[in-house]
Amino acid sequence: MTVPQLHDDPADFWEGHYTKMSKLSGGRPSAILVRFAEGRAIGRALDLGCARGDDAIWLTKQGWTVTGVDVAESALNAARQAAREAEVAERAQFERHDLGVSIPEGKFDLVTAMFLHSPGKFDRVSALRRAANAVVPGGLLLIGAHGSCPPWSWADPDTVYPTAEDEMAALDLSPSEWRNVFVGPVERVAIGPDGQTATVIDTVIAVERR
Repeated sequence: MTVPQLHDDPADFWEGHYTKMSKLSGGRPSAILVRFAEGRAIGRALDLGCARGDDAIWLTKQGWTVTGVDVAESALNAARQAAREAEVAERAQFERHDLGVSIPEGKFDLVTAMFLHSPGKFDRVSALRRAANAVVPGGLLLIGAHGSCPPWSWADPDTVYPTAEDEMAALDLSPSEWRNVFVGPVERVAIGPDGQTATVIDTVIAVERR
């Protein structure tokens, strides 16, 4: 297993990571996204850390207009190509942002941040607070994070991950402005790069702005 080298600029790592991927996105959305976004009123969505566009493309197929954001231009180019091939490019745009510094302007009915982690220097809490500020009243903020790691992960196996409750406390969202839809752990079966499987825990924050 190759442990990634840390970089002061997260873009250095992620550009290298996605450049090595020759195939297009597999088109499979996050199970967390499907569980909490399916059936909601359609509107504008912001997908932070969109990678090669799996979640964004799934949302467009449900009727959403989506802005996908990533720090790696190589990932964004792959997402754009995947959107064209899925014939949803008219409802999907992809922008490069260092999420530790900025997110797209505007307000959104759904803001997602699926596994927004980086081995480089990255102020994740500040990024997630910006994400919360972009949600309209009645809109959903959906955050998925690692609660455990599979055997093939480059992460330190002794890593202690914050709980969903810990992350909620760090975000400091006012209960008078937000309603908890779900805050806690969810188990899923992860599929590794060689087809191996393992049960992992994800931490989920799904909160609706009042």
